[in-house]
Amino acid sequence: MTTDSLSLTLAALADPTRRAILARLSLGEASVTELAEPFAMSFPAVSKHLKVLERAGLVARGRDAQFRPRRLQPEPLREIDEWLESYRALWDARFDRLETYLQALQKGDPDGSHN
Repeated sequence: MTTDSLSLTLAALADPTRRAILARLSLGEASVTELAEPFAMSFPAVSKHLKVLERAGLVARGRDAQFRPRRLQPEPLREIDEWLESYRALWDARFDRLETYLQALQKGDPDGSHN
């Protein structure tokens, strides 16, 4: 079974710990030890979260063999943003219709037939 990149990204983002790791990496590279500091979990547990993020393409390992810093890879987030864009347009249109309806209600014309 193959999973598309959007599904991998959304699954990776479903966990609050992984989202917190990404938030930390948005500030710059960090070692696994630095990433593990704020969490009350074992080092192997944090490493598992990092593997999920790496598999989704959200995190990349640095080249320094001793330090092995992780860094944020924003490309999968752009893919989510593009996917959401069509829904954003849908909701904008619905909010515009709601605004028109509410203005008609304020004028005492609930069906919008009298301007």
